[in-house]
Amino acid sequence: MKKRDNVYAYMFGGNIYVNLTNRCCNNCTFCLRNTGDGVSGNVLWLEREPTASEAKAAVEKLLGENPSVKEVVFCGYGEPTYKLGEMLEVAKAAHAKGLKTRLNTNGLGSLVNGRDITPELRGAIDVVSVSLNESSAEKYDNVCKSIYGEKAFDELKDFAARCAALGIDTVMSVVDVIGEEAVRECEAIANKCGARLRVRRYEPKW
Repeated sequence: MKKRDNVYAYMFGGNIYVNLTNRCCNNCTFCLRNTGDGVSGNVLWLEREPTASEAKAAVEKLLGENPSVKEVVFCGYGEPTYKLGEMLEVAKAAHAKGLKTRLNTNGLGSLVNGRDITPELRGAIDVVSVSLNESSAEKYDNVCKSIYGEKAFDELKDFAARCAALGIDTVMSVVDVIGEEAVRECEAIANKCGARLRVRRYEPKW
C-alpha cells in the first residue's frame, strides 16, 4: 500500500487551514469524515500528527505560494484542541506575520485537556467558532454522539461564554437542517453566551 501523504495545512476559501489531528471526542452524524477523505482534493486522514515545527513549515509553504492569505484557521479532520500546545505555537507564529487566527472547535477542549483552556486562547486566537449544532442537550447528544454524553452541551456553552468574557470574538454555529424553530432557540443560546450565531448550509461533500 502506498504511504499516505500527511497534509498538515491546506487551502480552503482563500485561507490556510491547519490539520493537526484526526482525534475527536464527538462522532457527529453530519461530519464530513463520514462521507469523504478530505476537502478540496486534500486527503486529511493522518498517519502521524505534526509537531509544531512541521505545522508551521506547512503553513509557511502555503503562505509563500499564496501571499494574499489573511487568516489561518485551525480546522482539519479532528478537534484541534487535542493539540493545544502545537496550535498555540502555530497561532503565535501566524500573528507574527500579521495573519489573523481562527479556531473551529466542538467547544470541548477544556474537558479534553482537563483544565480551563480559554485563558490560553486569549492573545493567540482571534476568533473562536464553536459548533453548537442543536438547541438542547438531548438533541445535541443524538446528533453529535460525544464521549462525554449530554454534559457536553453545557460544557460547550460554558466554553463559548468564557471565551466571549475574555474578549475573544466568539461564534456559535449550527447547520440549517435543524429547522427554523431550533435555529431561533440556538440564536437565543448564543446571545446568552455573549456570542453570535452563524447558520451554515449543509454540505455533504466539499
